[in-house]
Amino acid sequence: MENLIPTALGREKADLVLKNANIIDVFCQRIIKNDVAIKNGMIAGIGEYEGLEEIDCSEKFVMPSFVDSHVHIESSMVSPAEYAKAVVARGVTCVVCDPHEIANVCGEDGLEFMINSAKTVPLDTFFMLPSCVPATPIDSSGAFINAEKAEEIKNRFPEFKGIAEMMNVPGVLGQDKDVIKKLSLFDICDGHAPMLSNNELNAYIAAGIKSDHECVTAGEAIEKVSKGMYVHIREGTGAKNLKEIIKAVTPLNMHRFTFCTDDKHADEIIENGTIQNCVCLACKNGLNPITAITIASLNARMCYGMKNAGAIAPGYKADFIICDELIPKNIISVYKNGKLVAENGKALFKGSQTESLKVENTVNVADVNEEDFHLPFTGKETVIEIHDNTLVTTVAKEYTAEGLNLCAVIERHKKTGQKGMAFVKGFKIKNGAIAQTIGHDSHNIVVVGDCAKNMNAAVHALGTEGGIVVIEDGKIAAKLTLEIAGIMTKKSLEDVALGNSEIIKAAKRLNPELTSSRLMILSFISLIVIPEIKLCDKGLFDVINWKFIE
Repeated sequence: MENLIPTALGREKADLVLKNANIIDVFCQRIIKNDVAIKNGMIAGIGEYEGLEEIDCSEKFVMPSFVDSHVHIESSMVSPAEYAKAVVARGVTCVVCDPHEIANVCGEDGLEFMINSAKTVPLDTFFMLPSCVPATPIDSSGAFINAEKAEEIKNRFPEFKGIAEMMNVPGVLGQDKDVIKKLSLFDICDGHAPMLSNNELNAYIAAGIKSDHECVTAGEAIEKVSKGMYVHIREGTGAKNLKEIIKAVTPLNMHRFTFCTDDKHADEIIENGTIQNCVCLACKNGLNPITAITIASLNARMCYGMKNAGAIAPGYKADFIICDELIPKNIISVYKNGKLVAENGKALFKGSQTESLKVENTVNVADVNEEDFHLPFTGKETVIEIHDNTLVTTVAKEYTAEGLNLCAVIERHKKTGQKGMAFVKGFKIKNGAIAQTIGHDSHNIVVVGDCAKNMNAAVHALGTEGGIVVIEDGKIAAKLTLEIAGIMTKKSLEDVALGNSEIIKAAKRLNPELTSSRLMILSFISLIVIPEIKLCDKGLFDVINWKFIE
């Protein structure tokens, strides 16, 4: 900091000066008209300055760059290096990343891959150590991380700064020794507490968990904020909660909210960005633009104890974006540590490929055939119903056989042959099937279709690499290979978006209503920590009462 003082005093020229800029002041919630002086990657001062390089910002807005406060990079289906090219170009210079998707498949090898890939790009990746691998003791994952193993990983990789979302709510409330030990490893512990309230929420927070990204109502968000939690307002591909949750934001409590995507597909990242989209959508729905920018920048950094970052102020990191208007629909340029890293929506850097042999060819499934996909319909079944824009699934109250599809979850890590099956309402697939090795969080095979023939063909088409496949009339209509852990690829985000577009196009021939969001929901149908009813490789599960349904 000492070398900033001569520049801050105006005795030495800055490396870069943004002249006469409209500066977003996230502390006083206002716009300041002044120069911004940058030296050695830091902001030296706000005032009148001269620089070795000067940029006229008299018609521009300068604001701190954005933070995604909770994201599983793997859901973009590309490596951290490829992911960074897209999100940095759209104003994000920091992400709080929970790599539990790849950890569930490949364990420590998967975590090492993510860390090494992230090192090659100018995106601050604040890694959180996966707390639930598998998500619950019921799940069948490819790896197992208990408290002892978590401590080993913490000691090996200093990149981990906290414990990631604690999904094992029963374990916390029941004071499970392994769960409590994990929570004691770090001062920062993220939560995952959908619909948790009253005394149970009190106990969950008292265990040391200080954030949640699973709120679906404004009332739920207010209760959690009032009890000291940070609420990450989620707007991803499958779960879109922003419009509802911002109803809870007021000038008095806004400092306890952040924005996150959780899981977002490549095509949507390219189309509207990640946190940039959150800011614009929040403003469209009535939130003050400066408040929205503060939520997107300073708040997340405060939540995670990131010092000297998240504001245009002296002594803060020179991580900022320049826009032509207050609401950042069009980001002109992005700076990281005072260096230009993206311009006009394009990254100015290249990440390098990371060794991935240890995390490839991970699909190890027992033999299946058509007979495995026969489940007689009696009309008395418990049927899963999916709903748009939420990961919450419910028990269908009304249904007919014609409106249902068969869904199966098949263990694919240890060739056990375990398979759960149930009928599902909402996909309306005809003359085909969709299968994928993306099935949160254990990432077993999830397949849904109209008949045994198509479902069997879909599973076989996945091969040992895995990915997403659409079968139409017994034949492959579209396939996206995901050779890294069956959930990611070495390809670019643009290539994945194109491949995903072909998947959606083929899926729409099975049902015109199928979207990227519906496919994301399919990938969460096996996650038994999100209410109300889910399907795993061991059968149909009642999340509310925490028991299998016979």
